[in-house]
Amino acid sequence: MSTEKLRIDKYLWAIRLFKTRALAAEACEKGKVKFNGNSVKPAKTVHVGDEYDIKTEARKWLIKVTALLEKRVAYTEAIKHYTDITPPEEKAAIEYMPSSFHTGKILSKIGRPTKKERRDIDKYFKNDEE
Repeated sequence: MSTEKLRIDKYLWAIRLFKTRALAAEACEKGKVKFNGNSVKPAKTVHVGDEYDIKTEARKWLIKVTALLEKRVAYTEAIKHYTDITPPEEKAAIEYMPSSFHTGKILSKIGRPTKKERRDIDKYFKNDEE
């Protein structure tokens, strides 16, 4: 599975820190991925033993590369290719966020009523008037 050259954007996508490779590359370009305190470009080569400081929308990561991974695999396999060395206090600071935070999904039961709900509401109020 390991190769001689592997780009940081491809690696971050493969270990499932970013949903798409384009998002991983964008994070590198915006300075959200750092190696030894310096921002890295998406084409930087990854080596086993490197430590990266990564900011995603969900949380801040400090990871150590334990093995190279070129293709995206299941989460249970992906976590074997890095070690999360984020300090516990930074992990705890993120735990208060709801699970629906930044998922892009619309929360149910919020907003305008459906046609059926509207009819039920109208029927309820009509019965009260009688």
